[in-house]
Amino acid sequence: MDVLTKLEVLADAAKYDASCASSGAPKRDSIGRAGLGASTGAGICHSFTPDGRCVSLLKILLTNFCLYDCQYCVNRRSSNVPRARFAPREVVDLTLDFYRRNYIDGLFLSSGIIRSADYTMEQLVQVARSLREEHLFRGYIHLKTIPDADPRLIAQAGQYADRLSVNIELPTEGGLARLAPEKDAHTIKRAMGAIRLAREEAEGEARDGAKRSPAAPAKPAARAPAGQSTQMIVGADDANDRTILQTAQTLYGAYRLKRVYYSAFSPIPDSPSSVPAQAPPLLREHRLYQADFLMRGYGFQAEELFQDDGDLPLDIDPKLGWALAHREAFPVDLNRAPQRLIARVPGIGMRNAQRIVELRRLRAVRYQDLIRLRCAIEKARPFVVVRDYRPATAESSSEQLRRALAPPPEQLSLL
Repeated sequence: MDVLTKLEVLADAAKYDASCASSGAPKRDSIGRAGLGASTGAGICHSFTPDGRCVSLLKILLTNFCLYDCQYCVNRRSSNVPRARFAPREVVDLTLDFYRRNYIDGLFLSSGIIRSADYTMEQLVQVARSLREEHLFRGYIHLKTIPDADPRLIAQAGQYADRLSVNIELPTEGGLARLAPEKDAHTIKRAMGAIRLAREEAEGEARDGAKRSPAAPAKPAARAPAGQSTQMIVGADDANDRTILQTAQTLYGAYRLKRVYYSAFSPIPDSPSSVPAQAPPLLREHRLYQADFLMRGYGFQAEELFQDDGDLPLDIDPKLGWALAHREAFPVDLNRAPQRLIARVPGIGMRNAQRIVELRRLRAVRYQDLIRLRCAIEKARPFVVVRDYRPATAESSSEQLRRALAPPPEQLSLL
């Protein structure tokens, strides 16, 4: 099989990995010195697939052959799909070739399990080592690790990759045991813990170095400096949104993850009966990302985002859902309320909350100020009080407000 055919097969097989953001990588470049490529701290996502997923890197599998038979995976051992395998040298050449053509800014590399977990991890490390040491590649590298591999191999991967990820796959141990019996949740979490400890050791060494030599700037941590991430599949088992977000919250706290990614389950022909025959709505995946952002950026706890059932509503976003369920906290007086509460108002984000607090130090905030700040005024209006405005809908029921604020139903296309 020629390289282009392999690329077609293995790039398509990698599209189910959602973890493609590179924010948090240290800034590097080859200006004025040997090497190739650059990586910026702001992230490099800049293109999208037809289904809306962000593609920032050459995202491929080393191989889609796999010893495991995870029921939700298109590349499982029993799946009837075309198979291919890259040699490490081919991945290195493709990465450099694509970079020189300005197609990519880095590499996202995962793999099925071949021969053994250690052998597969060695192959992944070999690719990253060759790029860094033989070709002085300074672009972004993200490696998917094999949790069952020797911890020393995972540590080596952290020496060369900007980010490592260990996929938790499913939100509950029961779901993983039922749909992926060859995987062990404890092994996955042990690998996450090892990466966290290695990063903390590297950060400690960098701080100690700075103290010993105050004049010299501290070097960035060498062990996966952009941190680690994971991915959960949504809709492959019966776990509801509450369980998914509680698991994400635990992972953020226990392992200092940079991101948890959510990937809607995609049934394929000849899927086993143990998984659903129909994909969950993509809007469910979107709501989980919105809720995840509220936990990471706004200080929400997972439990706060749910009221009665265990799933997020699809017709309204989680922040609006929380506001409608906590009418006792509203309307918020923007000239008196603390910034953290202003940020919880639907239609007002963290940046505008800060701007409102800064503005009211100079004068009273008025309705036109919210328009100038480009707040989502239609959404925010029922929940705020300012100098010259008080909502007439303050006495309206939450159900009335929900009907007024939810987007109108759309006619489905027949084509």
